[in-house]
Amino acid sequence: MKFRFIDAKKAEFPVSRMCKVLGVSQSGFHAFKGRPSSARQRQDMVLLAHVRSAFKLSNGTYGSPRMTRELQDDGHSVGRRRTARLMRENGLVARQKRRFKRTTDSEHSWPVAPNLLDQAFKADAPDQKWGVDISYIWTREGWLYLAIVLDLFSRRVVGWATSDRLHQALALTALKRALVMRQPAAGLIHHSDRGSQYCAVNYQGELRSNGIRISMSSKGNCYDNAMVVNRTGFAGGCLV
Repeated sequence: MKFRFIDAKKAEFPVSRMCKVLGVSQSGFHAFKGRPSSARQRQDMVLLAHVRSAFKLSNGTYGSPRMTRELQDDGHSVGRRRTARLMRENGLVARQKRRFKRTTDSEHSWPVAPNLLDQAFKADAPDQKWGVDISYIWTREGWLYLAIVLDLFSRRVVGWATSDRLHQALALTALKRALVMRQPAAGLIHHSDRGSQYCAVNYQGELRSNGIRISMSSKGNCYDNAMVVNRTGFAGGCLV
């Protein structure tokens, strides 16, 4: 239908412009007209097949620079301008990755707790010491924030939650899941950084109502929560 329209209006408008507006390739239009394709047009069709395949495998994240390198690595003699033209003519626009802000916001007015853990990451039994953290991971749906609760005895994730937004409910959901799954006795040490998610009134209230002792890292010291930060660094841990 689009090619027929272009053919009908080619006397009024340039074919190249109509192909661009309608999101079709000129080589496709010429093939539709039954004209013999030039050597370059045939090469474009071969390159386009590789471009479409690589674009799909990249989940739509490859722009023309990365796509050009991909084609060149596969042995194709192609420059960036040609690759960009093929992608533009066929509507292959790279999806921009979302940039995330830092996950720890310690600039708030809520009270903070003393550091009860003091980098003593070993525990003698389950549910004596929990560490928590928030990081982010790449998924098929894009970047997601990940909040975890880690048992420092078993090094296992006992509570977790994900979201595409960084809000207070994210950390609280992970904590509630851990409480339901483990039902710890009173006296458990809960260690976190000074982020607003962990200093929030609702989060602190959940801890206190379950008899949990609150511990927080000293300001600006990443080693105080190193055990959990290392774990979330690769979104690891086994759910139990």
